[in-house]
Amino acid sequence: MKYKQIVQGRLLKRVNRFIAEVIINGSIERVHVKNTGRLKELLYPENAVILEASDNPKRTTKYSIIAANKNNKWINIDSQAPNATTFEALKEGKIKEIGEVSLLKKEVTFGDSRFDFYYEKGNERGFLEVKGVTLEKDGVASFPDAPTLRGTKHVLEMCQAVQEGYKGIILFVIQMQGCKKFVPNQEMDANFAKALQQASQQGVKIIAYDSIVEEDGLLLDEPIPVNFAQK
Repeated sequence: MKYKQIVQGRLLKRVNRFIAEVIINGSIERVHVKNTGRLKELLYPENAVILEASDNPKRTTKYSIIAANKNNKWINIDSQAPNATTFEALKEGKIKEIGEVSLLKKEVTFGDSRFDFYYEKGNERGFLEVKGVTLEKDGVASFPDAPTLRGTKHVLEMCQAVQEGYKGIILFVIQMQGCKKFVPNQEMDANFAKALQQASQQGVKIIAYDSIVEEDGLLLDEPIPVNFAQK
């Protein structure tokens, strides 16, 4: 996926979950943060960020932060980017665990949840749920960076879908390149980590892909190992 108009800036502070102050071209701007996660290792004073400019005159903020610097690499933090990137990859048959599909739909309801994608491939019918990952430490990517009741609910609903004959896949899109593996963040949310491991044992496929992060875009790259152990 590609962004239309981007600019670099320097973060002054994060005001709240949705708003930050950034210096852009010498001026202080209030900007939108496209991710409600904690992002403490990315959104701190003086760090370099990339922003997308909006052409909507009705918006109260002209810019949105889409990426932040970490160790001289850009980490995409746009919470909408993983779904957009996955949709492109699905259409092109580039997710190896699925391949080419004959039918693809977004935002499909199952039970009390709405999964990101529904697909059909021959006689196979499946749901795919996408989770974006921005947290990394020592080459290990992990999710979540804040407790997620909604995420746990999605995992349990996916188990139900598999029991009813659907194929169920949970895809963690690592919004950076170079991680050696993915692990669920048990320290942050033990219930989510436990649910994810149980889902794997019940036939839900848990996969993770890293991404090529460019200043003006995000592209799904290659699968990386999923490890339920924390070490």
